[in-house]
Formats: sequence, C-alpha cells, structure tokens
Amino acid sequence: MIFYPSGEADSIDSIPFDELYRRGYRGIIFDIDNTLVPHGAPADEHAVSFFDMLHRTGYATCLISNNKEPRVVPFAEAVHSKAVWDAHKPSRKNYIYACEIMGVHPDLTLFVGDQLFTDIWGANRAGIKSILVKPIHPKEEIQIVLKRYLERIVLFFYHRKKQKGDLLG
Repeated sequence: MIFYPSGEADSIDSIPFDELYRRGYRGIIFDIDNTLVPHGAPADEHAVSFFDMLHRTGYATCLISNNKEPRVVPFAEAVHSKAVWDAHKPSRKNYIYACEIMGVHPDLTLFVGDQLFTDIWGANRAGIKSILVKPIHPKEEIQIVLKRYLERIVLFFYHRKKQKGDLLG
C-alpha cells in the first residue's frame, strides 16, 4: 500500500546505516521535525554528530521539509546537509529534486521521517525506500495530532500484513 513504509525503526539511532551502506544505499533524505529533533528545535549536538557519522560513512544527505527557509536553512547549515524547504510533501517533485542535488539515484536513496501521510507517502510516490521512525516528542500541532489517529489505523493493518524480516528486507 502507498502509505506503508519500507521499514520501521524506533529512532534514527536504531537504523543500521552501516549495513544499508553495504547494501548499496548512498543518499539519505530526512524530515526534520520530530524525526531529528523535537518540533521547532534547532540542530543539537546529537544531530550534528549524527550527520558527521553519515558523511564519514559516505552518504550524501538532504533535508526535506514543508517548513519555510528560516527554519530549514540554519538546521541544514549546522549539520552540513543539502536542503529543500517549502517542499509540499507528499508531492513527489521535491523528493526527486533532493536526489538530484545529492547526485544520487532514487533507487540508491533512503527517506527517514515520522509521518505516514506526508513523509512516507511522498517518498513512496517518488520510488524511494522509506523508513518510518517514532516521533521524538508527543507535543505536536493539532493537524498532526489528528493525522496520528488515522496513522494508527493504517499501521495496524501494516503490522498485520508485514512479514518478519530485517529493515528493508
């Protein structure tokens, strides 16, 4: 189903990026809010060291957000990543653009985000493997809170259908 992620993880720290690199993935696109940091928070020391580790591994990175430039650009500069703001997720256009500016084909790119109906749906529409992470912080805008109820229904059926296996296996 179009809303189903390719894989799930508790957080960005529980994704086996070394293994995924060995499997041929070379680019990673990230959502920011509630994926990398709590909603509205700046890039923290953990985010900076996390992106440093990804870059040392050999990954190209890009942030993609529906937020405006003043939110996204300082975060991207802090973690030394490319970025796309005002992305209109789940439109596939800017997921493809993110791959282009990283110089990585969508087949070799992963997307990591915390929302099914924007993040995961958009990545899937663009042909990019998607990893759903649990939201970092429970405090969210009201429109996101409402979507979380619908996400629970989709995830219930996803978990029933999902076969046991490794991430993206």
